Amino acid sequence: MKPRDLLLALAAVTVWGINFVVIEVGLEGVPPLLLSALRFFFAAVPAIFLLGKPRVPWRYVVGVGLALGVAKFGLLFIAMDHGVPAGLASLVLQCQVIFTVLFAIVVLRERPRPVQLLGIVIACVGIVLIVLDRKLSAPLGALLLVIVAGACWGVSNTITRYAKPSDTLRFMVWVSAVAVVPLLILSLITEGPRADLDALRGIDLSGVGAIAFLAFAATLFGFGIWGYLLRQYDASTVAPFSLLVPVVGMSAAWVLRGEAVGPQQAIASVLVIGGMACTIIRRPRVVTRTDSRVRQPV
Repeated sequence: MKPRDLLLALAAVTVWGINFVVIEVGLEGVPPLLLSALRFFFAAVPAIFLLGKPRVPWRYVVGVGLALGVAKFGLLFIAMDHGVPAGLASLVLQCQVIFTVLFAIVVLRERPRPVQLLGIVIACVGIVLIVLDRKLSAPLGALLLVIVAGACWGVSNTITRYAKPSDTLRFMVWVSAVAVVPLLILSLITEGPRADLDALRGIDLSGVGAIAFLAFAATLFGFGIWGYLLRQYDASTVAPFSLLVPVVGMSAAWVLRGEAVGPQQAIASVLVIGGMACTIIRRPRVVTRTDSRVRQPV
């Protein structure tokens, strides 16, 4: 990978890791579903007029918008609003890798490699250790919501595999646009019009900054860079960088929010990240004279 692209990859995962701390800041003054709706509104509405229509069938845009934008982020924001710390959320959410592999086996009929199955088992052991950690401050119900959010992310990954968008940024902008109205409706039903109106009236600079970061940095910049890298390099080259997201998230939560990591959670973190590594890191293919279709190293 070129030095510039390496820096871009590190910038994207750093933004995504810090994103969890920013969510906590935003939730201090805005209800979770309203915060998620505002995030996608400002990420999508200004951009759709500049980028034009998506270049994939609308059913894929709607499917990912509901699975990723509404279900995954809605549940994540609710879970964090109910006590799941930022660093822990950034780690547990990566169970999406497990669900993505499982859905690929069931839906896409992909044959798992033995190392992928081993990785799933290792990561599951790590998740179980987190759930059974008696010193954990997060409520069990809220923690389970993060796991369900990871499953929803796995669903959206599977739909995206079918869609194969050529322009990831354009695709994510329209996915964000799809999520706005359902999130607003759910917010009005569950959080109430008065709570939403009071939050909008009382929003301060930290709330505005949190929404701006979520919309422009985490959504447009992060996914735009990720899509660019996936167009330039093989997925096996880009995907391992996602392992740094929980590392950055937990580090940022420790530095900025004082979130401590106990011994059992530390061991669980190593197991989860190690399990994820087993599922996405592939052995490089050996290029032979007869295999002219294999992409040369960059």
